[in-house]
Amino acid sequence: MALQCGIVGLPNVGKSTLFNCLSKAKARSANYPFCTIEPNIGVITVPDERIDRLAELVNPEKVQPTTVEIVDIAGLVKGASKGEGLGNKFLANIRETNAIIHVIRCFEDDNIIHVDGSVNPVRDKETIDFELQIKDLEVIEKKKEKHIKIAKSGNKDAQKIVASLEKYITHLESGQSARSLDVTECDLESVFDLQLLTAKPILYVCNVDESTMKYGNKHVDAVREAVKDEDAEILLIATAIESEIAELEDFEEQQMFLEEMGLEKPGVHHLIKATYRLLNLQTYFTAGVQEVRAWTITKGMKAPQAAGVIHTDFEKGFIRAEVISYNDFSTLESEISCKEAGKMKVQGKDYIVEDGDVMHFLFNV
Repeated sequence: MALQCGIVGLPNVGKSTLFNCLSKAKARSANYPFCTIEPNIGVITVPDERIDRLAELVNPEKVQPTTVEIVDIAGLVKGASKGEGLGNKFLANIRETNAIIHVIRCFEDDNIIHVDGSVNPVRDKETIDFELQIKDLEVIEKKKEKHIKIAKSGNKDAQKIVASLEKYITHLESGQSARSLDVTECDLESVFDLQLLTAKPILYVCNVDESTMKYGNKHVDAVREAVKDEDAEILLIATAIESEIAELEDFEEQQMFLEEMGLEKPGVHHLIKATYRLLNLQTYFTAGVQEVRAWTITKGMKAPQAAGVIHTDFEKGFIRAEVISYNDFSTLESEISCKEAGKMKVQGKDYIVEDGDVMHFLFNV
């Protein structure tokens, strides 16, 4: 599933450093694959211990983890909504993504110049929020103009659309992003075609220094306070340390470095997993001697649609799915043992796939 998460932030906050660290992320079982579709788009494997366990039990010829696409978007400057800097390109690139990773500088270093002259993460956040909000207001106002004449003629549907758009306008004009607005299904339908920038789910990454990467600092506390109403996750990552980890080719060296830092895993591993959650994704597995593979689906997807991720014929001719939970498979250590223990369930078209399901589909086209 080609869902993308865009890394945004002001210039010199650590976006590209973070992107480069993601490109070099490694794990014990194998190098996490990374490829560049375009200069600023990377396909990154999602770390998942479950696929390693399944591969250990099944011993397949091939192992295929799941992936997520990360986009390194050009640094924004004030006035981007009016075309300043790479403003138009920046905003267009964000609109094409499904979610946002907002990198915020939360460390002091006189050797790294801040674009606004001082470190103030809340101001930085508000700068980007403002530019995105202004752009959202523009597209909403345009749509409102198209529907307001129809609404005045008595058209009920147009009146509902205008009412929803006005709700968004009031919210954005108050300096708040669309994602924090309490909306109805009707409201969401009214703006669905606009791909609002501030409605996209967001993850905040506080770029900190080595001394504060575990517990944070006053800058991180300020960010937490500023985003408390956004229902957004905050991660602390020291990109300087991540760069050093990424440069170590040997896994054992990486582990020694992490132990010295008091860390279990590189921060980018937590970031990749958080990105996967941010995109509302989950994983199911197929496990056979030829291949153990992780498949990416949207949460809430039913069995036929999940089968369709493998091939459209699987969805069209879906008959049933044989399902074993990952925990049962891992505990009993084989498909045969799961069958004998009654842990394999036969599910029909209405079955909602759960994260970690090990599945086999029966179909007929």
